[in-house]
Amino acid sequence: MLYGRDAERERLTRLVDDASTRRRSGSLVLRGEAGIGKSALLGHAADVASGPRRAAADVASGPRDHAAGEGENAGPDAAGAASSPRVLRATGVEAERDLAYAGLLQLLWPVQERLSRLPDPQADALRTVFGSSGPGRGDRFLTGLALLTLLADLADEAPVLCLVDDVQWIDTASVDALLFAARRLSAEGVVMVFAARDDGFAGHGLPEIELTRLDRADAARVLAGRRLTPDRRDRVMAEADGNPLALLELGATGRRHDGGHGPLPVTDRVLAAFRAQIGRLPERTRLMMLVAAAEARGHLPTLLGAATALDVSLDDLEPAEQARLVEVTGTSVSFRHPLVRAAAYQGTSLARRVTVHRALAAAAADPDCRARHRAAAATAPDEDVAADLEAAAVRARDRAAGAAAAALFQQAAQLTPDTGGQARRLTEAAGAALSAGGADRAGELAVRAEGLTADPAARTRLARIRAAVEFERGDPRQAARILVAEVADDRGAAAMLRMGASYAWLSGDAEAIRAAAERSAAAGYRDPLIQGMAHLADDDFARGVPLMREVLEGAPGGGRRTDVSDAGPEEPGALVEAIHAGLILGDDDAAIRLATAEVARCRERGLAGELAGALQRLAQAQVAAGLFRDAEANVAEAITIARDTGRSQRVGRLEIVLAWVAAVQGDEERCRALTDDALGVGGRSAPGAEAAAAACARGLLDLGLGRYDDAFDRLEEARRGPGGFTTAVTVANADQVEAAVRAGRPERAEPALRRFEEWARAGGLPWARAVALRSHALLHDDEAAYAEALRLHDKGGRPFQRARTELLYGEWLRRARRRSDARAPLRSALEVFERLRAEAWAERARTELRATGESATAARPAAADLLERLTPQELQVVRLAAEGNSSRDIAAQLFLSPRTVEYHLYKAYPKLGVSSRRELARLELTR
Repeated sequence: MLYGRDAERERLTRLVDDASTRRRSGSLVLRGEAGIGKSALLGHAADVASGPRRAAADVASGPRDHAAGEGENAGPDAAGAASSPRVLRATGVEAERDLAYAGLLQLLWPVQERLSRLPDPQADALRTVFGSSGPGRGDRFLTGLALLTLLADLADEAPVLCLVDDVQWIDTASVDALLFAARRLSAEGVVMVFAARDDGFAGHGLPEIELTRLDRADAARVLAGRRLTPDRRDRVMAEADGNPLALLELGATGRRHDGGHGPLPVTDRVLAAFRAQIGRLPERTRLMMLVAAAEARGHLPTLLGAATALDVSLDDLEPAEQARLVEVTGTSVSFRHPLVRAAAYQGTSLARRVTVHRALAAAAADPDCRARHRAAAATAPDEDVAADLEAAAVRARDRAAGAAAAALFQQAAQLTPDTGGQARRLTEAAGAALSAGGADRAGELAVRAEGLTADPAARTRLARIRAAVEFERGDPRQAARILVAEVADDRGAAAMLRMGASYAWLSGDAEAIRAAAERSAAAGYRDPLIQGMAHLADDDFARGVPLMREVLEGAPGGGRRTDVSDAGPEEPGALVEAIHAGLILGDDDAAIRLATAEVARCRERGLAGELAGALQRLAQAQVAAGLFRDAEANVAEAITIARDTGRSQRVGRLEIVLAWVAAVQGDEERCRALTDDALGVGGRSAPGAEAAAAACARGLLDLGLGRYDDAFDRLEEARRGPGGFTTAVTVANADQVEAAVRAGRPERAEPALRRFEEWARAGGLPWARAVALRSHALLHDDEAAYAEALRLHDKGGRPFQRARTELLYGEWLRRARRRSDARAPLRSALEVFERLRAEAWAERARTELRATGESATAARPAAADLLERLTPQELQVVRLAAEGNSSRDIAAQLFLSPRTVEYHLYKAYPKLGVSSRRELARLELTR
């Protein structure tokens, strides 16, 4: 009976019932100290799932050296009532914390035959987990996507309940996959419940229940059946302090457990109670318990092999079974509570533990387990043992389990006799930690490795790792300086300097860009990306722009093709550099084509870790092209992925993309909220390019709202600050010209006009040349320049800029008393402003139209109205569905489950006035 847990039991019952009756998914973290009742609550959830409707017994687990789990094969109820959930279990074991995917193996062992139903990349990822495939593709989040798809597929037959106990001891690769799946659950009928101690597991936004200790009344109910005198009862209740396990164990012995040195923490008292129990058992029983505790997994073949070598057997566990300390089944040995295992292991001498681990190493068939036991038995550096650990680390890394690989490489380094070997293995550990998202740990390991080696090649690799760490921490300036300063004369120097220059561009560090250019020139090779950025940092557009065009045209497919196959396994770096070049040049069509191909590549290969950046680049180009709804949908997805993949530093950059939309639309509150952090309002120091882009967005907002002096001053400040050479500031020169003229300070517009004209002339893009002519016309009252600008706008690109040209020309014509001529450009401008929801600009166009004697206003297109009804994710789903993609295909592309896709379609159909995919295909869903 569970006392004092009514609310928790009700919450779990509701989760399971919602999955069974409504196919709603949910997750929950039960958090609390050892013995507080987490496992009992997991048991309650399992009991609810296997209640009166249960159709089948739990599936037997596989061999424990692969892991153990539970499940059931219940299908939907024949009478149409709620179906009984399939139960899958996993329990963390401290000794398995660094065994790659040990937790996921436990959970999925009963359903491994279902892998063939998954999309190929996902099936391959899980086969790698099970060890039935070769090395994985390297993206650790593909496993999480595969888990999500597998659980959703299982839930098509019956709801699924995943119970994960002691998750603080589950290996990091498994935890990453579990959390990735849990955050994406929606309408599948899957429930995931995690039980964790107070530290060691971050739920990252999942709902949590903090289990508190029992009050005195409930504690008394726990002890109600015990034969205790009033004094002993009071003492037990005082020592247990409301911890249920402590109440049961201390109540069973009635002994005082204060260590003889004053009060102990409750956990230590329970541990002492278990040690006392074990100490009263026969010697052979204690030894066999130590073997089981050291082996930790309960795997009988290994246990029996070690036991034979130590002259003990399973029979010796009988006294421990009778004391309810262990449980022996036909396939495994398990401890009643992790504290029992800790007591059995810690209550013995080091020499005896070493002897047991040696016996276990000799008996282990699995090389990873053998390496673990050999390491535990090592009392001094041993190259042979270190080599075993390194081999295990390589296997973990090949399975995209970077955190486990890092721990194993680090342990191997600790047992390596020579400093050169230590440095090499610590370097490998740092690289593995970085791949797992552990930037801080990677940085610490890299610093340690640097102190052990003077080898130039090794230090160069460590510099790359340290730079990546600084970038992940949000400091691209420091990352750039590390790369440029530490580059060595080897075949990786060019790539290192390109990355350094790119980081310097992002941070607004012109000095580091110039240094990269000087070093590449001194090395005797020509790099258009580095040299192009260096010239642009000096406002030398005539030389810089052609070099960036060279980078763009050197992309896979020459900047023209969009087939995913154009980007081979060695080409994504060149593709990303080309997209950056397109963004720097303002070539929106090329940037969108290439970024769309990059996003498709990430989706096809399940590269969630790369997708957020790809979506950001695509959204930047879409905003410039006026595709606001597409950009908002992509940014929303990217923010979710960035947070889910531990790359929250990218969120600020994504918010700047949305800030441009808010600026165009005149949404001051939203624009400020999205840019305050980048501008240092909250004390955060944003990289130079990010801060400059935020300032330019605010300048555009001020311009649209008629605050011309504020707009000019803000844009001038951005021009003079770090990042003043970046494209956002260069393009904003045109805004600065307009702000100066409208503020009555035309003399201050000339420098900005000159810079923009030089940039537009060098790039030759029609929209940029048109804006340069518009700016010239505004400053010099030149009608011919307005007319030529509109002719260039007819060639396409940036509708918002065209509408602004039409508005200014219409104003000029109206002031020239040519009211009938003014109406056509003003009507066209109003139509675009309304479509973009640029209300302040639209109102200005309406005012000008009224001044010409026209009262009619443009109507918003029906397609735009339809799109506004959808959430960003609904928009993504319906577009893919309209193209003929199945729910399964859409789910794989958007990292969702098929049921969640169908749920979004169910919500979108009424908003669009359709009832089927066929009708969707007839709608105009693009802008």
